[in-house]
Amino acid sequence: MDKTAKMEALLFTQKISQLGKALWKSIEKDWQQWIKPYNLNINEHHILWIAYHLQGASISDIAKFGVMHVSTAFNFSKKLEERGYLTFSKKMDDKRNTYIQLTEKGEKLIIELLKNFNPANHTVLDGVQSLKDIYGKFPDMLELMAIVRNIYGNDFMDIFQKTYSDIEKLDIYKEETEISENKEKEVV
Repeated sequence: MDKTAKMEALLFTQKISQLGKALWKSIEKDWQQWIKPYNLNINEHHILWIAYHLQGASISDIAKFGVMHVSTAFNFSKKLEERGYLTFSKKMDDKRNTYIQLTEKGEKLIIELLKNFNPANHTVLDGVQSLKDIYGKFPDMLELMAIVRNIYGNDFMDIFQKTYSDIEKLDIYKEETEISENKEKEVV
């Protein structure tokens, strides 16, 4: 690698490190604030989230898609099981792996968390609002997604995309839209 390429690599690495750390700090604060009323930590919420979308995930899947160590995924899953949000099982044809499944209580918690999301409490959303105002949408983050795809692979990104299409299918704000439309009709 020549000196110019090495300098470019060094500068990129420093930029992504500093920006990543700064962004993560805000994301972590926002995330913790969102889930705090439910007595969850980020790992527990992420495990519930992944279990909801994968519907019968192995602990290895949870670790992979949650970007955490297998022991972390297992230990926090155990805590969620104790609280009644998950169940553990083994498959008849696969005794080596442990699988988790959300309970009805766990599913209700995920839906409640989504419904109670408050954009006003998120500094990251504040940080991109000016871009949304200018372009009419949130940033696509295509380059960042390409980097993550190259690091974690297509399976990771497939699950990433599935989670967002699953949220859209839920249409959790449908009731609110219908209520506000009915109020508008009453006023007219």
